[in-house]
Formats: sequence, structure tokens, C-alpha cells
Amino acid sequence: MATKTKVEQGNPLPLNQIVPGDCVEVMNSLPAGSVDLIFADPPYNLQLKGELHRPDNSRVDAVDDHWDQFSSFAAYDKFTREWLAAAKRVLKPNGAIWVIGSYHNIFRVGATLQDQGFWMLNDVIWRKSNPMPNFRGKRLTNAHETLIWASRDEAAKYTFNYEALKELNDGVQMRSDWVLPICTGHERLKDEHGDKAHPTQKPESLLHRILIATTNPGDVVLDPFFGTGTTGAVAKMLGRDFIGIEREDAYRKAAQARIDRVRKFDASALEITGSKRAEPRVPFGQVVERGMLRPGEELFSIGNRFKVKVRADGTLIGNDVKGSIHQVGAALEGAPSCNGWTYWHYKRDGKMVPIDLLRQQIRAEMEADGRRPN
Repeated sequence: MATKTKVEQGNPLPLNQIVPGDCVEVMNSLPAGSVDLIFADPPYNLQLKGELHRPDNSRVDAVDDHWDQFSSFAAYDKFTREWLAAAKRVLKPNGAIWVIGSYHNIFRVGATLQDQGFWMLNDVIWRKSNPMPNFRGKRLTNAHETLIWASRDEAAKYTFNYEALKELNDGVQMRSDWVLPICTGHERLKDEHGDKAHPTQKPESLLHRILIATTNPGDVVLDPFFGTGTTGAVAKMLGRDFIGIEREDAYRKAAQARIDRVRKFDASALEITGSKRAEPRVPFGQVVERGMLRPGEELFSIGNRFKVKVRADGTLIGNDVKGSIHQVGAALEGAPSCNGWTYWHYKRDGKMVPIDLLRQQIRAEMEADGRRPN
């Protein structure tokens, strides 16, 4: 993915670049309504008191960097209000945001999100399969972090690739508790001294799931706390454009070197399973209007157990029941619901053909000439 600049509203949008500086100032310099998704991993404000040691007295490399230190909760809340206001301004009307945090900060961030008019969609528990143990033995092992997914506004038509997530989860609907390992091994970036390049580097698996779920290829993903560039690396791999903001020079250098090593997948590999809800709706009546099925023609259920007739208004009648293709199927099966498109079949040349093929034919024609159903 080559570095490029996109012009939005007369201003350049620094795509696939790591912009140095304060995240609020940089976001306020970007064109309003220019970003599809924001992934934010803000300082957690851990309020650590002193050093933490393991039972063997070795020191734990905890988060004690200056960027995670605030003088008070009031100072942290002010910081949160400012960066979220800047984030909302730069999001497109149908844009969304993910924020990750721990028990130290996520509840304060969540309240501010709601105060500023973001619309909560889900909270997700990232359950770490290999968490750091609690060395002092005075609390539960902290084995999870919380993510909040919110749209810019209540009415936003946000992206959600439901079917792709389902396929990612072996055909089962994706839940809001995600079991993923923390960043270790070859994925963990190290500095010239062999120490962690960043104390809270997120695993690529987490960003992969988020970007597959809530973006499409070519979307612009902004990370205002870019760190060592997990968001940028995964975005490049998946064919999304990114904008990273990072004020620490060492993190920017590590992130750029990392992203330069990433190879983008080819176009065919970037395609994901589309959502059936995103496909244009085709009323069964349109099949009848167009003469693809005629009034009085018989339809047969799966297994050929029931037979009904098509009516001129696109409803069905049979066995003292009438209604839509879905209602009649459900009534005959004694079921709460029924997908009539896959349940009903018609006969052609002695073969049973699902009526859904007629719907797909209409959709293909609409896609070819850019039309949508009336």
C-alpha cells in the first residue's frame, strides 16, 4: 500500500501515514467527516504506585510511562472529552468508533461517549487466553479488557459485516466475548535493548476481527494513539487505508518499520462474505408482476409435503391458509417463522427449482444497471 494523499473538502488527507503530534490538534486539522472508522487505545491512567515485582523479586515491566500519567480524574476526564470531540468531528456521518480500555478508565470513557452523543452498539470483552498473573495475590487476575463499539450518531448506518464474522467464527454467530491471546512471541516488537517497544501493544488478531467486522476495503481507519502501529499493519494487510497519530518518536519509528514489512493481500483474498441484509430487497410480488411465476401456478414445499397456489397480488393460498410466502410456510409447518424464498419451489421440466433463484435473477439485473427495487 503506497503512501498517498487524498483531498477531502479542499484539504489533504494523509492516508497511510503516521502523523506526529498531539492527537487532538492533528484530528482538528483533518477535514470534518472524512474517516470511516476510529480505533482508539487511549492512555489507561493506571495510577500505579511504586514498582511491581514477581515472587522471584524480578521487576514487572508495567505501564509507567509519562503518557499514561494524569494529575487527577478531572484531568483525565478533560483529556477524554477533548479527544472524543475531535474524533466525532472527523468521523463520517455513518462512521463508528472502537475504544479499548481497562477497569481503570473504560467506564469514564463510556460515560463521555454517551455525553457527547455517540450511540452505543456493543461492549466487547476481550478475554485474554494468556493473561499476566496477579503477583501480589490481593486481587483477581485481571484477564480481560473491555472494548466499546459506538456509531457517531443514533441514526448512523454503520458498517457491520455480520456474515463475514459468522464465517470467521466457524459458521456460528459471533458473540461479544472474544478469547484471544495477548501479544507475545515474534509479534511483540522489541527495541534495541531487547525490551518491549511498547508496553500495551495489541495483538493483530484483535484488530483483524474489528476491521473485518466494521470496515470494507478502501475505508479510512484512524488511530489517534498509534503506538507501534498494530492498526496500520492490519489495515494495510486487509486493503484499508489508515491514518496514524503518534507523538512519541520512538513509537513512530518502530511502527513505520513494522508497516513497511507488511504485504497487502491480493484483491481476491480481501473479499469477505457479504451480509444478506445488505442485498436489495425484492418483494415476491415483483416475481409475479414480471411473469416469472403466473397467478394460479403451484408451488411446493421442501420435501413436497405441501402445495399452494400463487395469487395475483403475490400472496399464496392453500389448505385454508393464505398470506405471504413466509406466513404460509410458517403456518403449514406450525413454526414461528419461515424463509419462504428457500422453502417454496416451482416445477420446470420435471425438476423442483427454489423460487430464490428468481429473486437472485432480479438482483443480478438490478446490479447490472444500477437500479434498486421500487
